[in-house]
Amino acid sequence: MGAPSDGNVRVIGRYALYAPLAAGGMATVHFGRLLGPVGFSRTVAIKRLHGQYAQDPEFVSMFLDEARLAARIRHPNVVPTLDVVATDGELFLVMDYVMGESLARLARTMSEAHTVMPLRIVSSVMAGVLHGLHAAHEAKDERGMALGIVHRDVSPQNILVGTDGVAKILDFGVAKAAGRVQTTREGQIKGKLAYMPPEQLRGVAVNRTTDIYAAGVVLWEIVTGRRLFSGDNEGVVVAKVLQGDVPSPMAILRDAGEELSHEQALWLPKLEKIIFRAVASDPEARYATAKEMALEIERAIPPATASEVGDWVDANAHDLLRQRADRVAEIESSSSDIPLEARVSTRLPKASALEATKADVLTPVSHVSGRFEAPPPVTQPSSISVVTGASSYPRRPSGWLAVLLTGGAALLLIATVIVWRSFRPERTDGEPREPKVGATMPSVTTSVSASLVPEPAPSSLVPTQSKDAGTAPVPPTAPPTATAKKTVTQPPRPPPQNCNPPYTTDPAGIRHYKPGCV
Repeated sequence: MGAPSDGNVRVIGRYALYAPLAAGGMATVHFGRLLGPVGFSRTVAIKRLHGQYAQDPEFVSMFLDEARLAARIRHPNVVPTLDVVATDGELFLVMDYVMGESLARLARTMSEAHTVMPLRIVSSVMAGVLHGLHAAHEAKDERGMALGIVHRDVSPQNILVGTDGVAKILDFGVAKAAGRVQTTREGQIKGKLAYMPPEQLRGVAVNRTTDIYAAGVVLWEIVTGRRLFSGDNEGVVVAKVLQGDVPSPMAILRDAGEELSHEQALWLPKLEKIIFRAVASDPEARYATAKEMALEIERAIPPATASEVGDWVDANAHDLLRQRADRVAEIESSSSDIPLEARVSTRLPKASALEATKADVLTPVSHVSGRFEAPPPVTQPSSISVVTGASSYPRRPSGWLAVLLTGGAALLLIATVIVWRSFRPERTDGEPREPKVGATMPSVTTSVSASLVPEPAPSSLVPTQSKDAGTAPVPPTAPPTATAKKTVTQPPRPPPQNCNPPYTTDPAGIRHYKPGCV
């Protein structure tokens, strides 16, 4: 495909920012593309805080809180937050891109077609949303302490149903949590009035039952295909919520002249009980947890499979989904045209640079002279490593050649030891070593260093007496010393004694052994 139709692509950190995908009160969601090294890339959704709010410390804190809270929630039914980028006084929240449609637009499509959502689809979608809310309610911080997250803005606009059949909750921008940087001003109401429980409108502290009430209102609306609390102005809506008048869904469908199917007649009475309990005016009468409500819905109505939900989404948002798919394909094909200098370097930082990067991460966000200032985005090296070219290490011999070389070296070493020991001057037991037959022992002058004097040879390798029976043992000689240039002289050898026979016989016939032959 050709180049993107929205002109120049803006590169922020390691992301490319494309045309808007959706717009809200305080931010706009754009198509985005992760530009990783070695050609790695990924389509993402980038939430961009509006310029007028980027200068407001409260909105900035709210935006950063959303990123921090969403990052602590890990569940398939919650849209994950991938990264936060702060650059040029702007804030960008990078989220996973979900190919699907909001529940609000899907419900409007069903209303325009004068039909209602199938109950098995309703069961699957709402059970998934409640499981995601339960994961948010149970989220913990780095120390294992409960965050106490309350979404406070559960509505069809903040529920995405993907073509993969998975419903996901998103937008924790107004969530309440322990340790949250941004605090609600006195008397300020967060969220949409039509989905707030009465106690929230009265200013009572919110908890997880606040989200359960909102989920009950959403469930009522997608079952009946109309709004529960509506009016010409906010005052009318608030009055209806405080009054707490919730009509029966079955009565609404009958009054509309619709004939109930067999499944509706079988399942709607069970679903009504769940709705009435969820939207009870007394918080104590509601479900204790979102998971409890989800399991109750799944027991009342068998949920549709993921493939059935995905097919239903594709059938009711076909044209819009095809347009987005074409747009994503165009972005993916054109992202390779972004100059390499705009991409992130794949070289790992040195130790000093890495420490500086850690210091930047720990630098708190500051507001100086009314302008938002934050540390530059930290680029993490890719986990993909590519090695090209020849290795700088020498190649090692392998196979039979290595065995042959090793054996030859061992034999050479053994032969060297044997030859060295055969010329050693003394034995380990301190006795003199007998010279070989026919060898002469002239006076020699040696100059040796103390560190080079060889160790004595084992006594088992040196004979102690002459092989000739007629010769006497060689007297000991002085061993060489470590003194440099010392002359050693061999003493004269005594005449040999005849020991054959080794005794003499006196005239009386008594044998007397010779002294040197015993």
